[in-house]
Amino acid sequence: MRTHYCGEINQQHIDRTISVCGWVNRRRDHGGVIFVDLRDKKGILQVVFDPDDAAMFALAESLRNEFVLKVEGKVRIRPEGTANRDMPTGEVEVLAQELQILNASETPPFQLDDDDVHEDIRLKYRYIDLRRPEMQSRLQLRAKVTQYLRSWLEDHEFMDVETPMLTRATPEGARDYLVPSRTHSGSFFALPQSPQLFKQLLMMSGVDRYYQIVRCFRDEDLRADRQPEFTQLDIETSFLNEDGIMSLMEAMMQGLFKTVMKTEIEGPFQRMSHAQAMERYGSDKPDLRIPLELKTVSDLLSDVEFKVFSGPARDPQGRVAALRIPGGNALTRKEIDVYTEYVGRYGARGLAYIKCNDIDQGREGLQSPILKFLPDHAISEILRRTGAQSGDLIFFGADKEKIVNESLGALRIKVAQDLALVEEGWRFLWVVDFPMFEYDERENRLTALHHPFTAPSTQDADELEANPAGMLSRAYDMVLNGTELGGGSIRIHAMEMQQRVLKLLGIDEQEADEKFGFLLTALKYGCPPHGGIAFGLDRMVMLMAGASSIRDVMAFPKTQTAACLLTQAPSPVSDQQLKELSIRLRKPAITD
Repeated sequence: MRTHYCGEINQQHIDRTISVCGWVNRRRDHGGVIFVDLRDKKGILQVVFDPDDAAMFALAESLRNEFVLKVEGKVRIRPEGTANRDMPTGEVEVLAQELQILNASETPPFQLDDDDVHEDIRLKYRYIDLRRPEMQSRLQLRAKVTQYLRSWLEDHEFMDVETPMLTRATPEGARDYLVPSRTHSGSFFALPQSPQLFKQLLMMSGVDRYYQIVRCFRDEDLRADRQPEFTQLDIETSFLNEDGIMSLMEAMMQGLFKTVMKTEIEGPFQRMSHAQAMERYGSDKPDLRIPLELKTVSDLLSDVEFKVFSGPARDPQGRVAALRIPGGNALTRKEIDVYTEYVGRYGARGLAYIKCNDIDQGREGLQSPILKFLPDHAISEILRRTGAQSGDLIFFGADKEKIVNESLGALRIKVAQDLALVEEGWRFLWVVDFPMFEYDERENRLTALHHPFTAPSTQDADELEANPAGMLSRAYDMVLNGTELGGGSIRIHAMEMQQRVLKLLGIDEQEADEKFGFLLTALKYGCPPHGGIAFGLDRMVMLMAGASSIRDVMAFPKTQTAACLLTQAPSPVSDQQLKELSIRLRKPAITD
């Protein structure tokens, strides 16, 4: 139906007759001449309708936004002084010779150039929202990313293997989406949270190097970087240790950014232990573009009369930390109160501070209601450790270590964004040496920090059992600009070690056989050492596109309540369908 895309037309096509198709982006009537900006996936082209052709001109007068057209005409240079150098096609236009309205459109619920449209409206009419050039660009970026990743992995001998969508429920940290079985009454499939067990089985099957761009499903509370269904680049290898896997993945990322983003990423990527990341940044996915660090000052404050400081400083599970804000002395009391309220969302009970008016004057050059509680030597050492200068402000967190890390870690990011302290560029990081387990106080037991199949840093099962709380794992996360791009680990490949780990997690032999029997059996038949990683493809594209939510790089995402406004899913089903599945819905009790 067309000879060219709208966005392809330029001065090389002058005097050529072309056919183009697209949507009316805008219609303008200028003194008897009608101009239409025709839009397709490659751009916008100006089409001119002359009144000399009365029938076609009358048809052009009926055009409205989002009408679908086919136009045939001759390309010509725009008249002097009317060129639009902001458009790739801005120096030419098409004088229409034939016009065909392929489909009319009702008035759309929003204009495509309106940036102030509520997201619910955009999601309800997603097919219109996706027409916007910004959304088209993001979909194209996503396609380029997946195309490159597939090509790179296949060039490095990885095989694309599909794994089941209907499987059995296994504990992986989130609730499963369950699918009732019609043929096995009362039993359910689960949609996979990840292909974790299947990709390990593929290594046992001799696949050696596997990858898959796969849909995963998790029934969990949503936020900007979470969806109930998401896409994962899943990777697994045999006979490679963590250094080998990380080196491969670095090369893949460097090639991706060079090809798709036209950006050189230096290697090797920085590595940082989990303990160091929490100590310096209060986060296991620190944004290295932010030049602010937490400094522990517990040892300086354990004997002060100020119990807000001395209590956590003496507590083995507590922490007192300081965060220097360059130029923060200019913050008003009202702004500090806003930050105090902000850290309260993370469990902090307050936010102490010191304003550094003139540090050369010692105590006299500082301003804070807590100064009277602090001895001179503690103040001097706090200023030294934080590197404080005149004009700075120092915030303090004092509580359980987890609360201090989470609250000051979040404050670090918030203040940096507010005061424009975030540096430009891409900062990759490997976080390594994660703890093997964490303690769940509510359930009074150990839980796996990653998943139960992550290998400990020791190959001695007795050593693991002797000190599980202090054991590190062979896990690693790739972080980019404060976002976890992917996480992986070397897996357990020995039957005895896997059984010991499950036992430490409170999973007895019967439960282990019930949930993981097929994996445990497979471990008996010559399992190779193996490991891998999974990248969040949606997060990756979100960062590359400069979007604030993964919903903006997915074609048809769900809302924060896991609903699709476009299709009105989830929705009730018929009684007949429920009957076939042997499901009876419980009716609400009738009350007076």
